[in-house]
Amino acid sequence: MPVVDVKAGSVVPQRAAEGVDRSHRIEDELREQNERFSAAVENMSHGLCMFDADERMIICNRNYIELFRLDAKVMKPGVRFFDILQYSVDIGIASQTAEQLYAVRKPYIDGAKPSTYEETLSDGRVIVISHRPLASGGWVSIYEDVTVQRRAEEELKEQHRRFDAALANMSQGLLMYDADGKMIVRNGRFLELYNVTAADFPLGTTHRDALERLLELGIYTQIDVDSEVAKTEACRLAGKIHSAYRHLADGRTILVTRRPMSGSGWVATFDDVTERRRTEERMTHLAHHDTLTGLPNRSMFRERLDLALEDAAAAPLAIFSLDLDRFKAVNDTWGHPAGDWLLKSVAERLQRCLRNDTDIVARFGGDEFVIVQFNVRGPAEAERLAKRIVEVIAKPFRDKGRDMHVGVSQGIALFPGDGKDAGALLKNADMALYRAKAEGRNLYRFFEPGMDALVQARRALEVDLEAALPRREFDLHFQPIMTIASGEIIGAEALMRWHSPERGMVAPDEFIPVTEEIGLIVPLGEWALRKACATAANWPSGLRIAVNVSAVQLRNSGFARSVISALAFSGIPAGRLELEITETVLMDGSETVLKTLRQLRELGVRIALDDFGTGYSSLGYLQRFPVDKIKIDRSFIRDIGNRDSAAIVRAIIGLGTELGITVTAEGVETEAQLDMLRRHGCVEAQGYLIGVPSKAADIQRLLESGALNSRTG
Repeated sequence: MPVVDVKAGSVVPQRAAEGVDRSHRIEDELREQNERFSAAVENMSHGLCMFDADERMIICNRNYIELFRLDAKVMKPGVRFFDILQYSVDIGIASQTAEQLYAVRKPYIDGAKPSTYEETLSDGRVIVISHRPLASGGWVSIYEDVTVQRRAEEELKEQHRRFDAALANMSQGLLMYDADGKMIVRNGRFLELYNVTAADFPLGTTHRDALERLLELGIYTQIDVDSEVAKTEACRLAGKIHSAYRHLADGRTILVTRRPMSGSGWVATFDDVTERRRTEERMTHLAHHDTLTGLPNRSMFRERLDLALEDAAAAPLAIFSLDLDRFKAVNDTWGHPAGDWLLKSVAERLQRCLRNDTDIVARFGGDEFVIVQFNVRGPAEAERLAKRIVEVIAKPFRDKGRDMHVGVSQGIALFPGDGKDAGALLKNADMALYRAKAEGRNLYRFFEPGMDALVQARRALEVDLEAALPRREFDLHFQPIMTIASGEIIGAEALMRWHSPERGMVAPDEFIPVTEEIGLIVPLGEWALRKACATAANWPSGLRIAVNVSAVQLRNSGFARSVISALAFSGIPAGRLELEITETVLMDGSETVLKTLRQLRELGVRIALDDFGTGYSSLGYLQRFPVDKIKIDRSFIRDIGNRDSAAIVRAIIGLGTELGITVTAEGVETEAQLDMLRRHGCVEAQGYLIGVPSKAADIQRLLESGALNSRTG
């Protein structure tokens, strides 16, 4: 027994000690677990709050307190859930009363399943609350501030709304493709342009399928689908824009432009350019053809001739320079309409004289025609054509029961003997023409090297011109310009006049081209500019002065300085000066010229395009250098009763309106012309009906008396 007692006495204390150790370990593990739980809760990115079955808080983290702007001293374990709601109301963070908030959340608290809802705080923040019930009763809630996310979502929705509105209101059709060539966006304008339905082109349609569908529907008459798909893909990979005109079966023209997107895929826009293309075609025809006769004009003739002479081994040809005899008598006797009819009839007869379609007859202006005869086998063949022309033109022209009789004088130059380039050939043909006219008219003459009398006469003219400026033989006359709508005079154009003691009054058309060729136009133009500005300085403020400027002047490096000097000398503001240039200035292509024009325009000087429509008119020139004004040539105004001329006038006025450019009609001589221009919306008019060119003193008196402002239309 003692042994047993000893053993019993030693075993009991040992087991008790082991129990104590295990209890301590459990406590340590529980403490560590609590610490880990607290650390996890405190380091959560969201707010957390846990409540027991009696709706008292067990624990909350720092993010929860900061999220709702609560006081950590208040948020102690055991605080009632309703008191927390009331506290958030008291500090102004809640957007409702405590009772309202509790009523909203009570169903979630009592619910047996997880739930999520949103709450908007008084400061506009949006909080997502995730409610999770606990098995032992109570619940845990997770709080996430999604304000930034919601704003981003709203902004994205707004962007989508704007994008949809933009698509719906675009004037162009639009398709957007992803990198796989599948359609992801399509607007209503595309469907309208092609007169198709959304079912014809559902989203997901490939680029190839879209093209084939357009062919299948008969909208495109012909298109190489493989080529178009390959070109589009190549441009997309190269990051280049590709545009092409599509001619539809109904006659319309659509401009299709494909633009690669920065990420992938591309956007295709569709623009109905039918009317624009027709206008361009009309303007192109106008640029290369004489409006009265339909013949090629000087520009087209030179292009064809230059092309024919480019080859060093070019075939022989003959240039005929023609001028009608007694044409002025027809105009004086029966008027300009009869003269115009005669010119058209002459053009038809000249065309019938040509051997084939390769030969060209062109009208250079007035009663001046030029013919190029290709593959001439010698002077005898050219002479046969010249005789045929004389015989044909000599026959009476019968119109409205009256016979008109004219003749034709011709000068002929042969290539290559009489010149190696177009300029020399035309010049020599003109010299031969002068000889024919000097010897009796209604004749033809071949160019001869001995025809230097004309050269001598030209040299004498040059000598007289060079002496005229220092002798003060030049003067300026001024022709008023009127606003059609109000009848108010808004300015005047300065016109050069030369009164030679030996030659008398010399027409500007005779001496201005010569001054340009010999360089005299630079000092003469500078004088005209200073005198015109000085004269305008005495006019009522606001009246503009228009001065003609040649390409030769603009090519001179000192031209801009001379303009600035004239303005400074006269004291008139730059906005009152208007420089009139011809289309040849814009054709020059010189960066110096365009830079000078831009500099002057930036100063406020206005730029007007004179004689618009007579030779080289092109929308391209207006795009290269936008001008402030275009002046319709007097030839169109004279013929405005003619349907074709009226159509051209309307087209030019419409062009000016579309581009925001003032349009002035020159050569207005009758009330009927003015009324028609008024109906078509022309802005300004100039001509004998408005006022004749007058000396500075005369126009000064008229302006002061108000006589020029009496026309009210």
